[in-house]
Amino acid sequence: MERTWLRRPVMGTAVVVLAVVLLATCVVWIPVLTLVDLLRRRWRLPLLRFVAFGTLWSWLETCGLIGAGGVFVMGQAKNKSLNYRLQAWWTRNVVRALRVTVGLRIEVEGFNELGEGPFVALCRHASLADSVMSAWVLVDHAHLKPRYVLKKELKMDPCLDVVGHRLPNYFIDRTSANVASELQGIEQMAAGLAIDEVAVIFPEGSRANIVKRTRALSKLRLRSPERATRLEKLQHLLPPKPAGAAALLAAVPNANVITMWHSGFDGLDTFRGIVRHLAQRAIRVHVKITEHHRATVASGEAFVDWLDEQWLIMDDAVSRHMSRVFVPLTGGENG
Repeated sequence: MERTWLRRPVMGTAVVVLAVVLLATCVVWIPVLTLVDLLRRRWRLPLLRFVAFGTLWSWLETCGLIGAGGVFVMGQAKNKSLNYRLQAWWTRNVVRALRVTVGLRIEVEGFNELGEGPFVALCRHASLADSVMSAWVLVDHAHLKPRYVLKKELKMDPCLDVVGHRLPNYFIDRTSANVASELQGIEQMAAGLAIDEVAVIFPEGSRANIVKRTRALSKLRLRSPERATRLEKLQHLLPPKPAGAAALLAAVPNANVITMWHSGFDGLDTFRGIVRHLAQRAIRVHVKITEHHRATVASGEAFVDWLDEQWLIMDDAVSRHMSRVFVPLTGGENG
């Protein structure tokens, strides 16, 4: 739904109805899903956990919409500070909901070594929770205000749609034929980045899995055989797309660069993958932030080589961390 006047009332109403229905029927679905899980010998009750999180999420969305409505009524819809606080509240409580329902635990490394901003963050993308998790890390640990490059499909999330448009984010159309216009939008989003702000992008452009990685490398071999040969060593990450990241760096020439990888969300790129993962173990995530002084970041055509090198380093780090913790689940579905 492209039209804002249609999308927001429809999706907002749908989320509120979902929240009310799930809460009103919890005396039914809790025992039913528990029984289904036990009959399937899923002793960790993955279906019950998944729907329990969905219930909390729908109520957080509802409360977020009420809060956004209150900010509008007070005439403060353009108050960035107030909307950042609302975003931080929502993000923090989504993470808490994940802790309560699915046993999520996140360990963050490197945030206390960051210098002074502004920053451009280049983040790994592996799961449905990456935007929430990265916002929680950047706000609660690094104490930065994030601006995001987000795919336009995320406007279907009512809170993200309303509050996300009040803040300096950019919802990119990945199918647009006018690439120059999209890159210009990214540059405009990052313009005027303050020392306590960070512009965030996921250069892979999509959640990683083996199917997408194979497809991306095949396409890359047609456009740039040299890059494809270099990146065919990737085991977990997708080949990065440099154009958006380069646009951010061009817009903020004084920004240092953050690379951020995580392990533990692998295989959680679809709802089916999430339920399958929950049946086997709790979600344990390790996040690593590394700062790169701007003088060490190549520019122009050499930036592509620099970006590829960072992605290979992160991929190797993910492999080593996963080998120490557990045998990873495969993520073969399209997401």
